[in-house]
Amino acid sequence: MNILERLRQGKLTSLEAATELRYLPYENMGYARIDHHRVWRMGFPEVIYCPGKTHCQIAEIAAVLAKSGRNIIATKADETVFEQVRKIIPVIQYNQIAKIMYIHQEESSRRGRIAVISAGTADQAVAEEAAVTVELMGCEARRLYDVGVAGIHRLFDSRDLLEWAQILIVVAGMDGALVSVVGGLTAKPIVAVPTSVGYGASFNGAAALLAMLNSCAMGIAVVNIDNGFGAAAAAWRLISSLDSGNEEK
Repeated sequence: MNILERLRQGKLTSLEAATELRYLPYENMGYARIDHHRVWRMGFPEVIYCPGKTHCQIAEIAAVLAKSGRNIIATKADETVFEQVRKIIPVIQYNQIAKIMYIHQEESSRRGRIAVISAGTADQAVAEEAAVTVELMGCEARRLYDVGVAGIHRLFDSRDLLEWAQILIVVAGMDGALVSVVGGLTAKPIVAVPTSVGYGASFNGAAALLAMLNSCAMGIAVVNIDNGFGAAAAAWRLISSLDSGNEEK
């Protein structure tokens, strides 16, 4: 809901509205310029990428973003970062596998169905980053982990999930082959995520990335290595565009 509408409804005072408007389109914190307009342009607030920032910077940025009342996400956060930030923001939560810190302030209707599928248990951290992100963005996520091509019957036992999902996020390291298999089983949009999981010749995910880019299954979209968040954002954009198309009709 925009500021003027909240003012009209009496949910904001004139002073509160003026204060919020003061920080549009961005708030200059010296070391960061918080993009408050992003939620209006994109539909979701700015997300914090933790590496390269101090604990205090992460906490201060999260506190500023949290004033909006919307869900806040901080990615690639290890436990040390979480423990330090929690001292400043006690309400912040942490998913250890996904390495995501978040503040869940806004309940939204589940407007999209996204399946997150991983080839191996070692790929789970990246898969969870994707799953947690789409959930915080307001979509329903269902998980199917450890169904890689070394035992492909495990995937075939879950064909109903492929039918349920509107969009699939497929996460795989090593040879990245699961993406081509899934791509050959369904016409649903697929966002592929190569991971850095694998032995020496996997080149920290480069082998899986190239395999996915060269998939014989048509129409596969591929994001960067270990970028579960990027896959979630791509899937969320697709869901959002579907919603917009339905609203226009």
